[in-house]
Amino acid sequence: MLVDFVRSATPKPTIVYDTYWRFAAERQRVFVRRAAGAPAPWTTDVILCRHRFTNVYRVLDRVSQFLIRSVIYHGSQDLSEIFFRTILFKIFNRVETWQRLTDNLGELTWAGYDFKKYDFILTSAMSDGVKIFSPAYIMPSGKTQFGGMRKHRNYLFLLERMMAEHVPERLAFSSSMQDAFTILRSYPLLGDFLAYQYLIDLNYGEAMSFSEMDFVVAGPGAKSGLKKCFTTLGDLSPVDAIRWVADNQEENFSRLDLEFQTLCGRRLQLIDCQNLFCEVDKYARVKHPEFSGKDQRFRIKRRFQPNNSTLEYWFPPKWGLAATAGPIPKLASCV
Repeated sequence: MLVDFVRSATPKPTIVYDTYWRFAAERQRVFVRRAAGAPAPWTTDVILCRHRFTNVYRVLDRVSQFLIRSVIYHGSQDLSEIFFRTILFKIFNRVETWQRLTDNLGELTWAGYDFKKYDFILTSAMSDGVKIFSPAYIMPSGKTQFGGMRKHRNYLFLLERMMAEHVPERLAFSSSMQDAFTILRSYPLLGDFLAYQYLIDLNYGEAMSFSEMDFVVAGPGAKSGLKKCFTTLGDLSPVDAIRWVADNQEENFSRLDLEFQTLCGRRLQLIDCQNLFCEVDKYARVKHPEFSGKDQRFRIKRRFQPNNSTLEYWFPPKWGLAATAGPIPKLASCV
């Protein structure tokens, strides 16, 4: 006799879980108001006014937008070249580093790659006191694995190895997002979180067509946020909990009488919900200090400093949102 499996325990939310949805709605509202050209302040939420938080949709962040418009869809659309450009950019995850390389080398291609030239430019930048790595990700030095005395050299060695072992082609023929993740995760220096982030960026291109609802990895910040949002996850793993939250987003916005403005009809994806747990983990340090837990962190380090430069938004054409949504004011009309 077949017996249906019924979970014996479901997640039990705290007050921070409601804050998760309120934060999502208000942070997106801030984006839309700025997109429409409204003057500051864009919210009455003091925490949002004072501190820096990423966008609700990962794809809207400036680094992601630069990657899509100026790296992935700029230049040769050959499979290997797209992979090379994407991983090269993501290693540093810093627009200024990419621009320094292109200013000195012109178009960056695998066909024209020369380790000595790249190393000289990056080492010279560091000697001038220029930061070449973004602080967004915690990345090991790689000295043990590759032997380089400089961190950037070891990541260039990693990229060379991935190219030599035909990773672009292997990813393109992966049967699932999880299989593609397994390929990336098998390489040194790429832990679970970094491999997943790289995969999401590679998936913006045309070589892969995985849904962002297929697979997710819970990073350290998301796991911390989950602990603040729930007293227990019941029988769910952190990954299952993120999916559970994503699947029930409309119900929760409705439950709290919140108007959430989607991205041209695109609902929050697993990567977005994962990121939101990271951001709410930080937000709750000030909003809900009683949930500080063992780490006892009550401050948000990064202050908000508005960037008023005009940004033209691009989305992967396969999403069906149009290749470009135009300058910021035009985007507001489709949100």
